[in-house]
Amino acid sequence: MVDQQARPDEATRTGGVREEFRVRGSQLVEKVNELIAAGNVRRVIVKHDGKTVVEFPLTVGVIGSLLAPQLAALGAIAALLTECSIEIVRGTD
Repeated sequence: MVDQQARPDEATRTGGVREEFRVRGSQLVEKVNELIAAGNVRRVIVKHDGKTVVEFPLTVGVIGSLLAPQLAALGAIAALLTECSIEIVRGTD
């Protein structure tokens, strides 16, 4: 189950649009990969019970092997969480 909630009211303050997705732990890495592949994601924040578990920025040019350590960490976190939320900040580009 994936729930999506956009918060465009934050767009003017952050220079982008914040979106939040609720996912099960087993879907975490897959959903993050999907969001990154879609493009224009500048920051990924994983939360559990409203508290930030991990947060990492995505800069232009970050691909494949440079992102591998963060994705490996997400895999380990996903094994521990039953449900969490992914908050992303998309660029306005």
